[in-house]
Amino acid sequence: MSTAAVAGRARWTAERRFFTGLSLAALVVVYVGFARTFFLRPLFPEAPAPTEPFFLFHGVVFACWPVLLVLQTSLVGVGRVDVHRKLGALGAVLATAMVVLGVTGALIAADRPTGFVGLPVPPLQFLIVPIVDMLLFATCVALAVRRRRDAQAHKRWMILGTASLLVAAVARWPGVISIPNPLVFMGLADLFVIALAVWDFRSRGRLHPVTLWGGLALIISQPLRLALSGTPAWLAIAAWATSLVG
Repeated sequence: MSTAAVAGRARWTAERRFFTGLSLAALVVVYVGFARTFFLRPLFPEAPAPTEPFFLFHGVVFACWPVLLVLQTSLVGVGRVDVHRKLGALGAVLATAMVVLGVTGALIAADRPTGFVGLPVPPLQFLIVPIVDMLLFATCVALAVRRRRDAQAHKRWMILGTASLLVAAVARWPGVISIPNPLVFMGLADLFVIALAVWDFRSRGRLHPVTLWGGLALIISQPLRLALSGTPAWLAIAAWATSLVG
């Protein structure tokens, strides 16, 4: 076996396999969740899906994120950190576009007479869920970019940011979408945070600060936003926000 082949194998440490595997899991969650309503839409014409053309572009842009995440973790695994860093600029641009499209899409959905597709929840109340998801995603990615020279912090912020997006995908998995309690599919998305915590304890003997504080922020935000969703203050903010796209 050549020296290059041995070196290539050595780069795939347990840590790199873990983060690449976590990225692949996120990719599967997204593509299974949106298979019927987006990726394989012609095969499932009966599946409820948005009809506005805006959401086609929205879906294409968001579908790029888990692919880029897998590519980036794989590049580190094979030692191409130089390419990883160059693609990082593209990732920052993509994340910015996703935040703009995500907030806009949430407002469009909340402004529909029928509200969010497939959800019997009052749209102005539910609007807080995707809005906070996008706020968490933007914050995590911004912190990941800021801490890009600290590999351990950087990769954890990226995973946590991705986890904040997975709620929408998990909610559309067969058998999950019929569950009326949003905390259930939020909890399923939190399995990525739990996986990070387990990895930290096994590899470090303690939680990394990003896993601890970022994970707590993500998890605590979930019941908190539901508690705030029906308050007069939030409903007033939601009504004002949806008027911007009405």
